[in-house]
Amino acid sequence: MVTRREFVVGSAAALAAAKLGGRPRGRWLEPGHLLVPMDDSQQNHLKAYGLTYNALHDGLRGEWLLNYRGGSFLLPDTPDLGRRAALDGISTTPVDDAAVAAIRAEIAGANMDTVPLEKAPTVAIYKPPTSPPWDDAVTLAVKYAGIPFTQVWDDEVLAGDLSKYDWVHLHHEDFTGQFNKLYLSYRGAPWFIEQVNRDLATARRHSFATVPALKKAVAEGIRTFVERGGLLFAMCGATETLDLAIAGRNVDIAGVFSDGTPMDPDADAKLDWSRALAFRGARLETSPSINSMSDIDGHQVNVPSRKQPLGVFTLFAFSAKFDPVATMLVQDHRTAIPDFYGVTTSFTKSTLKPTDVVLAFEEGASWVKYIHGDYGKGSWTFLGGHDPEDPQHAVGNPSTDLALHPNSPGYRLILNNVLFPAAKKKPLKT
Repeated sequence: MVTRREFVVGSAAALAAAKLGGRPRGRWLEPGHLLVPMDDSQQNHLKAYGLTYNALHDGLRGEWLLNYRGGSFLLPDTPDLGRRAALDGISTTPVDDAAVAAIRAEIAGANMDTVPLEKAPTVAIYKPPTSPPWDDAVTLAVKYAGIPFTQVWDDEVLAGDLSKYDWVHLHHEDFTGQFNKLYLSYRGAPWFIEQVNRDLATARRHSFATVPALKKAVAEGIRTFVERGGLLFAMCGATETLDLAIAGRNVDIAGVFSDGTPMDPDADAKLDWSRALAFRGARLETSPSINSMSDIDGHQVNVPSRKQPLGVFTLFAFSAKFDPVATMLVQDHRTAIPDFYGVTTSFTKSTLKPTDVVLAFEEGASWVKYIHGDYGKGSWTFLGGHDPEDPQHAVGNPSTDLALHPNSPGYRLILNNVLFPAAKKKPLKT
């Protein structure tokens, strides 16, 4: 895997070949072409990602038409793809060479571009063996779209198994080992007791004295995965707590819940933000009775006196020709999307690193919603909030049925992240 900067350079030849009508080796848009529009004419945006992913998985190649009709896809017009599209209610249009040439001419003269899609990425989702009483939006998205994935957990991370995957997702896990401070309200709930016992058993099995020690080691394994070239996507509380655990590797940031002693009063000053992926200079929440981890989250949803109302976030309009990766991550048929809460809903601007790329923001707010950056040889993308179609999501709420939201612009952001590694150029092995 390579960084955004290397991608722009490494893709130049392939992009030029596509614009000139050249055909790289492989099954590239032959014998005919199938346009998968992603604007309002598309009946099922979410399953269109699955159609594209599985075409790549089957050895076909395609193109992502950035900023063209909502970020449309161009695929080979094969009988199998046509049948899949029809069964899943996906809108497609057969186009001949003349129509493709006209599309390319339109793209060349506007803030659009084409990116070759070459190989389906291997996908892993970090989630517990038994599901807590809430749902992971990414798991819902990939299952609905029909994208295969492997489930991993602490044992796999500590064994170094993440190296098997191109793309890894994290959701609401608390990598500081405090169980998102849910003990304040749910300490007697059977599912919470099961979660605590499970993590304590895992810690002991791997010779860690505490759950915070276990989760810091897991966070380090994830950091190493990205540093060595992996692509990471995280939502909800995992975004905030991952960086807190990485920065606090040698500091007690769990406090009372971990071992019965108060948090180190100088913990903030001892955090090493140079190792963190996205954040810097955040302040820890020192009170064990307040359900917040730090000041990274601008909304503080679980602290009634601090909770901020939901607004609307806007996707940044990037130059497709100069920043294709960021452009891929914001492809959508809507530019303004209703916000949604999560354990971590947003990211305070003052805690962002200067190199972070802001993908979505709320006008006039002191926080942003969606960010991306390079780290070592890999990259990360963080999206605040828990479920784009359940803005007030609470413990015990029923699962979101994506069959009722096939055109969800919020879920499209998730699936952009699943698909964009297909366009990443792999370095030559020497």
